[in-house]
Amino acid sequence: MSIHQQLVDLISGQSVMGIFRALGTERTLELAHRAWDLGIDLVEVPVSEPEAWDTLAAVVAAGQERGRTVGAGTVVHPDQVVRCAGLGVGFTVAPGLDPAVVAASQEHGIPHLPGVSTPSEIQQARRLGCQVVKAFPASVLTPAWFTAVRGPFPDLQLVATGGVTAQNAADYLGAGAAMVALGSAFADESQLEAVATLVS
Repeated sequence: MSIHQQLVDLISGQSVMGIFRALGTERTLELAHRAWDLGIDLVEVPVSEPEAWDTLAAVVAAGQERGRTVGAGTVVHPDQVVRCAGLGVGFTVAPGLDPAVVAASQEHGIPHLPGVSTPSEIQQARRLGCQVVKAFPASVLTPAWFTAVRGPFPDLQLVATGGVTAQNAADYLGAGAAMVALGSAFADESQLEAVATLVS
């Protein structure tokens, strides 16, 4: 099975992914467990800050104990992919599309989710073998963008990321997103019920 198909399988049946950026290890672990308890299998820890690597390692270990897959976000250089492989990261995510990062992820057997915001980037991602892409920033693109690009790319799986909340997530899913990525919703008690509704 190709790593691209592995990513398809990872998101299959999952409508929500948790993203926890720059929250510190203790808080990130708390929110990751909260997501897993809600039935959300996939959690992403961005590594845009140096201290985030320790948090990522801790969440990967916790995820392995619970049989959950943890990804590394904001992976923008092949060297970061090597480090992810050493930590046992389940998938990598990037804000944009970089063929070198896609290639490095493939070399190390880690599924990669590249970011796109135009049809040209989607076509390039498809040429590189990517079957799932991250539409970023989703709040700027709007749900209408998802509906529009599904026309020429009906089998494309899109993950809506950036500015998606528990309140508007259903709009993106209804417009054709395969999955939405949520962050602050897990830290907001008032949004947890809405998150649970998305998962059920």
